[in-house]
Amino acid sequence: MSQPIALITGATSGIGEATARVLSKNYRLIICGRRKDRLEKLQSELACDSKILSFDVRDKETVFTSIESLPADWKEIDVLVNNAGNAHGLDLIQDGNPDDWDAMMDINVKGLLYVSKAIIPGMVARKKGHIVNVSSIAGLEVYTRGNVYCASKHAVDALTKGMRMDLNEHGIKVTSIDPGLVETEFSEVRFKGDTEKASKVYQNYTPLKAIDVAETIEFVLNRPAHVMIGDLLILPTDQASSTIVNKKSQ
Repeated sequence: MSQPIALITGATSGIGEATARVLSKNYRLIICGRRKDRLEKLQSELACDSKILSFDVRDKETVFTSIESLPADWKEIDVLVNNAGNAHGLDLIQDGNPDDWDAMMDINVKGLLYVSKAIIPGMVARKKGHIVNVSSIAGLEVYTRGNVYCASKHAVDALTKGMRMDLNEHGIKVTSIDPGLVETEFSEVRFKGDTEKASKVYQNYTPLKAIDVAETIEFVLNRPAHVMIGDLLILPTDQASSTIVNKKSQ
């Protein structure tokens, strides 16, 4: 019996890359992202059978044509990890950049929908599958200057719950993973490449690492058939909420 297949979006860095490395022990992988060079490097380091799909989740037509282009023996996807996401800016709502708003809503919400739409019908036909949506504590709380990013992740929370209801009769599991502060390229993207400002986000406490979230996803996927982890909030010990972090004085 061949290994099950997992498709991971946003696999070029951070949580997506770490999840690919962790799941490579037990899955054939379809790794997806915009940066093909990074996907190729990751593929060369994985000890499993894998395929690369290079696309931007915002591009609806490319999402569908890329996933449709998979060979027949790669189309029966057992696990979908909707990990691609981003934050742009940390502005007050009145100062926000509409281009940043578009990027967050297009990637975090519409991109998740496009990829899910391409894969869910196959899961429904087979009456099995597991969808893991990587959301955020920002999907459960709102914080100052988080406005549109929080809105996009609240949408992911709502979509996850809706998917779970709609797919219940088909035996498909749907899980939301909601991390707090994770040290990845996330803040560098949010601050538009300002590495100094981004690094300060993770100073004076111990944040989560991408591997912590990846291993949590592995745990969720490994539950018995009758067990579904619906929503899982994962925080560093030093974090109590979006705005309460136990930072040590230097």
